[in-house]
Amino acid sequence: MFAFLFINSPYFMLSIESYVESFFLNHAKRNILIAYSGGVDSQVLLHCLASLKNQNRLKSLLRVCHVDHGLSENSAQWQDFATKQCQQLNIPLEIVCVNVKVQAQKSLEALARDARYNALKSSATDGDLIVTGHHSDDQVETFLLALKRGSGLKGLSAMQQEMALGQQLLVRPLLNFSRADIERYAKKHQLSWIEDESNIDERFDRNFLRHQILPKLTQRWPSINSTIARSAEHCFEAQQLLDELAQQDLVKSQFSKNILDTAALLALTQARFNNTLRYFLSVHNILMPSSQQLQQIRLQLSAEGDKSPMVQLANCCLRRYKNELHLTDIFKDLSSWQETVNLAELTETKTLALPDNLGNLTFSVDEAKEHQKHCWQATILAPKPEQIVSISFVHQNPKCSPQYRQHSRSLKKVLQELAIPPWLRKRTPFLFYDGVLVAVIGQFVCKEYLGNETSEGLVIAWES
Repeated sequence: MFAFLFINSPYFMLSIESYVESFFLNHAKRNILIAYSGGVDSQVLLHCLASLKNQNRLKSLLRVCHVDHGLSENSAQWQDFATKQCQQLNIPLEIVCVNVKVQAQKSLEALARDARYNALKSSATDGDLIVTGHHSDDQVETFLLALKRGSGLKGLSAMQQEMALGQQLLVRPLLNFSRADIERYAKKHQLSWIEDESNIDERFDRNFLRHQILPKLTQRWPSINSTIARSAEHCFEAQQLLDELAQQDLVKSQFSKNILDTAALLALTQARFNNTLRYFLSVHNILMPSSQQLQQIRLQLSAEGDKSPMVQLANCCLRRYKNELHLTDIFKDLSSWQETVNLAELTETKTLALPDNLGNLTFSVDEAKEHQKHCWQATILAPKPEQIVSISFVHQNPKCSPQYRQHSRSLKKVLQELAIPPWLRKRTPFLFYDGVLVAVIGQFVCKEYLGNETSEGLVIAWES
């Protein structure tokens, strides 16, 4: 983190350039992608970097990305403005149009921000620095919004000067400067910029803070920006300590990437349990659960051993099976899905797409090939011409004789023997001839339907 430089100096014009030049000395070999809206912040950022480049004080190659959210009737004019500015500075420009769709429980501001960062990540190449014009007033607004939401230390850490964004690094070289500093720079250099009409709409929380609250706070306490930045930095350091603790606890309670040890989790205090689970979910880019949801998860982990409880979060599920806690997607109900497959006189490979991203089934008369990753295959007796071949995800619990068992048993018991979690049993395709179970695809073939050298065989494969 760079120290705050010369902001109260009468040479504030020089201080911004000097600071930015010093900032990028640590990234001299990385190219720069400038996030450019055309507003005063990004205009000053663009001008400053272009000036440093022209003076040979910056070695990095510069590119600009302008994201059109499609939310303003003036967006076409903003695209034209961005194009002219980049042409004047001879800097390559990419314009990315995104479609911001309204979603329940997410603000338009958050949706637009997510779309913008996704566009920047897609525009960036390996090793690029994604550079934004955020300043200290933005930092204060972010901190107060996090406080309003009841965020923990991670939220109150607000914005960092450097943070990972996908495979790239997001940097904010102007974060130690105020909006007033940036506007003085723009006026001094006679820059023009866009005024987004949405920035005065106080229905948005950030605008309400900007126009109604922060002027009063600054009038009362002129150094409020720097003191809030200091508090955010303290929160960030405390969060780093919590992350280090979570990493240690996770090592002791993680079976695999998506599976945790419930006994190890329950041995933790509630606070450490919450910390570990939040960290685990953050590694998977899952939206953070509320305190109530974390309490519910811990309660479900304590349920009777033969139960398989599930807690659904915003974009995933946590499911317990025996002594394991599994992180899964939110799955569709497949109980009504069924397909018939015409395998009469099969001469070439036939493919059936399974629902809910479960992959493809292929049927062929070729010999079974060497197993590939994520592929199960088996040779089975071909159906008789008059038999109806069907695939579904439900069964009537028939008796079955898997090829590896001596005696038959009910299908439910066999699936339990195989230690298949209940939710995966509902996502396992079953193959039937005239309603009689032939195979549990991905697991076994019933003995009486196993292919052999003297019978006409059929190769079935599941690429999951």
